[in-house]
Order: sequence, then structure tokens, then C-alpha cells
Amino acid sequence: MNKQNLTVLNEFILMGITDKPELQAPFFGLFLIIYTVSVVGNLGVITLTKVDPRLQTPMYFFLRHLAFTDLGYSTAVGPKMLVNFVANQNTIPYNWCATQLAFFILFMINEFFILSAMAYDRYVAICNPLLYTIVLSQRVCWVLVAVPYVYSAFLSLIITKKIFMSSFCGHNVIRHFYCDSLPLLTLLCSSSRDIELIILIFSAFNLVSSLVIVLVSYIFILMAILRMNSAKGRHKTFSTCGSHLTVVIVLYATLFFMYVHLRNKEVKGALHRIWENWHKLSMQCSI
Repeated sequence: MNKQNLTVLNEFILMGITDKPELQAPFFGLFLIIYTVSVVGNLGVITLTKVDPRLQTPMYFFLRHLAFTDLGYSTAVGPKMLVNFVANQNTIPYNWCATQLAFFILFMINEFFILSAMAYDRYVAICNPLLYTIVLSQRVCWVLVAVPYVYSAFLSLIITKKIFMSSFCGHNVIRHFYCDSLPLLTLLCSSSRDIELIILIFSAFNLVSSLVIVLVSYIFILMAILRMNSAKGRHKTFSTCGSHLTVVIVLYATLFFMYVHLRNKEVKGALHRIWENWHKLSMQCSI
């Protein structure tokens, strides 16, 4: 390994959302408003669902944890992004970059399974209303949120440790507005095959498993609604799922936009290498 490969990085440079100076101020104002609304809204939901005795039901229990998760990953990225809009140099210390990646992965993965738990909650409430409080007891609710937290933390630590224990080539420019795993992989000198496979396998598992739970739950919910004789009853029942369904659609649509219609060549290259490695591994297993 040459001297460049042995360079010890102290910081990274984030390219940000735009390199046009005239757009920095408008973007700063826009994202400051978005982040402020997110913080105030999520803190309001957390506080209200905690102190109001009328909201001590499984649905609001899951909603509180969804708000906490949303607050977590938006805070992992938002403040630093806002600082970069007004800073002369968009740098982030090495350890902060690792911390940002770890918390973003933790909260992002957790959100998938909290949304799945909320879909299951709506399924039980609509399809088995008489057993609602029995099936979704306080103990069961805590299990349904504790398992995603533990799983997300474990996976986050694995990915972050593997990336930051690898060798960087001395290149420290991240073509993104935060420390994301795929742009970081393009800066590695050492083989990233293991990390890429881990990301591919668990990303597919997280997306597919959580989406399947949501889809199956809503299929049963829709069947139950269609069996209702009253149009008013159908509307009232479906309206209780409206907000959750909106969040699910927005989340998966955003992920589709970010990771399928990417403009960043380096990230596309990382995804292409992940697919090639997965294909080679499949061929080896078949042999």
C-alpha cells in the first residue's frame, strides 16, 4: 500500500446540495423552516402523547416512537447541513462523520419497522377490535418497538465500524450533503466487497420485510372495510389509517427517488459494484 493509502484523515468535505453560491441562502431558509417544523412537530407529538391520558393507546404509543425516530434522523443530518450552507468550507470531522452515519442508519432502519408495527396495529384495531387491547398489550407494544431499536443499533454499528475501520485513500470529498454509506465506499482503498454485500443484503431485507408487513396488513384492512355495509363506517374506518398510509407512501417514494434515480456517478458506481459482487457470490454458491 502506498503512502497515499496510509494517509490519516482528520476530516471530510461535504459537497452539499448545490455548489452555486446564489442558491445557498434560499436553500438555508427553506431547510431551516423544514427542520424547525419537523423538530417542533415531533416534540409536540412526543409530549402530547405522553401527557394526555386519552392518548395512552397502542396507536399513539407507536406514533410517539415514530416521531422520536423522525426527530432522530432529521437531527443527525439537519443541523450540520444548515451550518454548511453558511460556512466557507463544508468540513466535518472524521469522528463526527462516523457518528452521523451511525445515527442516521439507526433511525432510518428503525422507522421502517415502526411503520410496520403501526400497520399491524391498524390491522388488529380494524379486523379484531374486540381483541385489540389483549393482542396489543403494553408488553407486546414494547417488544414491537424494542426489537427494531436493538436490531437497528446492531446493524448501524456493524456498517459504521466496517467502513471506518477500512483504509481511505486520502481522498476526503464526499459527494453528498451528509455522511452516507454509499458515497463513503467510493473513498475506500481497501476492498469494500464485504461491506457492499452487507449493505445490499440488509437493505433488501429491511425494505422488503417492512413493506410486506405493511402491504399484507392493509390488504386485510381493505377487505374488512369492503365488507362493511355503511359508507360512513367505511370512510371513518379508513380515515384512521390515512395519516399512516401517507407517511408510508412518502417514505418509500422518497427512497425510490433517492436510490433509483441517482445523479451521483460515484454512488451509481457503488451500487453497480454491489450488484456485481452479489452476482459473483450467487454464481459461486450455485457452483
